[in-house]
Amino acid sequence: MAVGNIEFPLMHAVSGVKLGTACAGIKQTERDDLLLIEMAEGATCAAVFTQNAFCAAPVTVAKDHLSKQPRYLLINSGNANAGTGEQGMADAELSCVEVAQLAQVGAEQVLPFSTGVIGEALPIIKIVDTLPKAQENLVEDNWLKAAHAIMTTDTFAKGYSKVIEIDGCAVTITGISKGAGMIQPNMATMLGFIATDATISQQNLQQCLSVAVEQSFNRITVDGDTSTNDACVLMASGASSLPEIMPGTDTMGAFQLAVQEACMFLAEAIIRDGEGATKLIKIKVQQASSDAEAVEVAKTIAHSPLVKTAFFANDPNWGRILAAIGRSGVDQLDVKKISIYLGEVCIVEKGGRASSYTEAAGQKIMDQQEITVTVVLGRGEQEQQVLTCDFSYDYVRINAEYRT
Repeated sequence: MAVGNIEFPLMHAVSGVKLGTACAGIKQTERDDLLLIEMAEGATCAAVFTQNAFCAAPVTVAKDHLSKQPRYLLINSGNANAGTGEQGMADAELSCVEVAQLAQVGAEQVLPFSTGVIGEALPIIKIVDTLPKAQENLVEDNWLKAAHAIMTTDTFAKGYSKVIEIDGCAVTITGISKGAGMIQPNMATMLGFIATDATISQQNLQQCLSVAVEQSFNRITVDGDTSTNDACVLMASGASSLPEIMPGTDTMGAFQLAVQEACMFLAEAIIRDGEGATKLIKIKVQQASSDAEAVEVAKTIAHSPLVKTAFFANDPNWGRILAAIGRSGVDQLDVKKISIYLGEVCIVEKGGRASSYTEAAGQKIMDQQEITVTVVLGRGEQEQQVLTCDFSYDYVRINAEYRT
């Protein structure tokens, strides 16, 4: 059950980027589970990947191929091809070879991505047999089917699309993401694929994506688990009339903000679809001595099962938030300087319960579907935000039944 009324947006096609889907029957046969993305010749491509040491075979292959001017992305859902040893690597590489033969490009110009169950062999024959159908279906206006094809436990397809004006020229940014559980991206089981028709070098595109991801996908958590398969890709086809975007310019600044907006929207959609989630929780940490400190405090609160279950129960048990801050590892934390707010309600000041706080006021906030927790540390001027959700009975059920 998603938090909020989520509707798939009108998706603007990105000239120079085509998408084709098909059903390989990897884990189910009710919808397409294979996605092929084609980039026009001359397009640039950037990506960030999971930092999980047990990264999946397709992640290893995609990292190796990223510098080889990729032309195609191949994504399958239903199987992560992670924890599959040498056979998994062989299957990931074979999938690239098969796409390359169909498309008449080099195998190193294909980036593979997988999502689904860890530790099971990839049904590579099903994928190989279905590739021609996916290629046959390649069109620019295919983002809705693509968003559905990459879903696993997601309850809705996640998309973002906007045409913006930069220096008098129209620039399109369109993207999709998937993810609902095993979410605590440490990138650099979420995937994101974003395309634009802007012209920008691979190096500058990579810098742009890395900055955007740090402020979006790296600021969300459902359960604190970093997947073996996390990845986010940004493609630039160069089809827009806007001249090449150069670093240090106002044009780059405007483009950076646009990419960041896309990433933040898609990241929030993942949290709204957190497995079993009934609430969207924004945790803001203010007056920290550094960005890293603010993020650490926010994530400690966001990862706490006790905090998350209190939110599910609509219980204004502020002591759990207080305890999480105390164990966040902040050096020489002065609790007397700390204030904590639920919405606009001050619940803690000077290290204890606020004199103005009433249980009724706290309850009114906790009964809401979207809640902001603000922590004021009184140590500096830095501020960061992390998005999370509550823990419900359904989270346990979904994950207990994941392989059945």
